[in-house]
Amino acid sequence: MKMDERKQKVLMAVVQDFIATAEPVGSRTIAKKYRLGVSPATIRNEMADLEEQGYIEQPHTSAGRIPSQLGYRYYVDYLMQKKELSAEQEELIRRQFEKKVRDVGEVIQKAGQLLSHLTQYASIIISPQLGAGSFKHIQLILMRPSQAMVIVVMDNGSLHHRYIEVPESITTADMETISGVLNAKLQGLTIESIKVTLLKEIYFELARHKHILDLALELLHDLMLKKEDKIYLGGVFNMLNQPEFHNIEKVKTLLSIIEQEDLLRELLTNQGSGEGVTVRIGDEIKHREIRECSMITAPYSICGRQAGSIGVLGPTRMEYAKVVSIVESMTRNLSRAMERMILGPGK
Repeated sequence: MKMDERKQKVLMAVVQDFIATAEPVGSRTIAKKYRLGVSPATIRNEMADLEEQGYIEQPHTSAGRIPSQLGYRYYVDYLMQKKELSAEQEELIRRQFEKKVRDVGEVIQKAGQLLSHLTQYASIIISPQLGAGSFKHIQLILMRPSQAMVIVVMDNGSLHHRYIEVPESITTADMETISGVLNAKLQGLTIESIKVTLLKEIYFELARHKHILDLALELLHDLMLKKEDKIYLGGVFNMLNQPEFHNIEKVKTLLSIIEQEDLLRELLTNQGSGEGVTVRIGDEIKHREIRECSMITAPYSICGRQAGSIGVLGPTRMEYAKVVSIVESMTRNLSRAMERMILGPGK
């Protein structure tokens, strides 16, 4: 789409001012605030041309202009310069992902909370499929007499644990022996690939600890039944604070959409090429109920493989330049955090 430089400057001024104020933008405002070096009359002429071409629109008679969906699209594709995160924001993200956690769900939940805090919009994150993977490490730890913890790490980054009751006579050395046998026999296998003959070998080697084995293998089986990914949603009230959603009917529509987990999953998984940040504006989301919203999504990966997606849902009057930078930083740090859970510290 070709547009001369002056029209580009006027369009950018309209978009940026409307994002900042939520108020229609007039030619005098642009002349005073953006110093384009031309008169308000010239700016009015340029705005009239932009309106005719469909890049801006006039919501009310005698009012200023606001960007159309086409105007936002042109801004994002050709005019927008990503807003670099502040040192404080970068440090906040880094510290958040350096905190010690022992469960993928906890990492995802904290990432969603941070994403909605930094953007002030709603955040949506889809977790890795917990059941899709093979055993990386299994550890039994004696917590106190008669109680132990079974910890299971999968190669897709998911980490799970469960407390089990054990005889008081069990020692730490017994736990290490059981862990050693389970790792030697099961490491690199999926639950589906475990043969009955292999289970017989394990029970033969650990005949003294049949009760503990039953509980541990029950946990492994339960984990493998959890095939479905999970959706984490945060910052919903941030959306309700936006001027666009002060209308009660719009609020009802938004809340009804947010309650539909299948729809949220579809919004995150249908993100174009699947690589990098994708910005969808209004009707591009292809759901009539949220045509006044925009969505910015990006995949995160584990050891080079796409594991899930994160997204930010906001009004079309979204701070695109800021949100794109935040989403890029979050996916980068989330991917690293997931990999550290699998490969260990220092990776």
